[in-house]
Amino acid sequence: MSHKHDNLLRSIFHDPVSGNIHWREVESLLRHLGAEIEQLSGARLRVRLNGAEGILHRPHHSNVLDKSGIKHLREYLAHARMTPSQYEQQSAARS
Repeated sequence: MSHKHDNLLRSIFHDPVSGNIHWREVESLLRHLGAEIEQLSGARLRVRLNGAEGILHRPHHSNVLDKSGIKHLREYLAHARMTPSQYEQQSAARS
């Protein structure tokens, strides 16, 4: 994983929740992790990662996720077994 993606994954799971995460960076991270992203109606996206399926919402009036959007993304990534520590374990197992 690139340093940029690693930092982004850590910032998503960092407390207190950041209010400065750009959606395009989130989409780039999801694609890098191997997620399948399907456009649904409006701002909704169906995301499949590690067998976990979820619906994420693009920000409506900004390119930056608000805190509730980041919490929702965090919950989805945890459900998909993609927390920073789980990613490190997977990477170590591949090496």
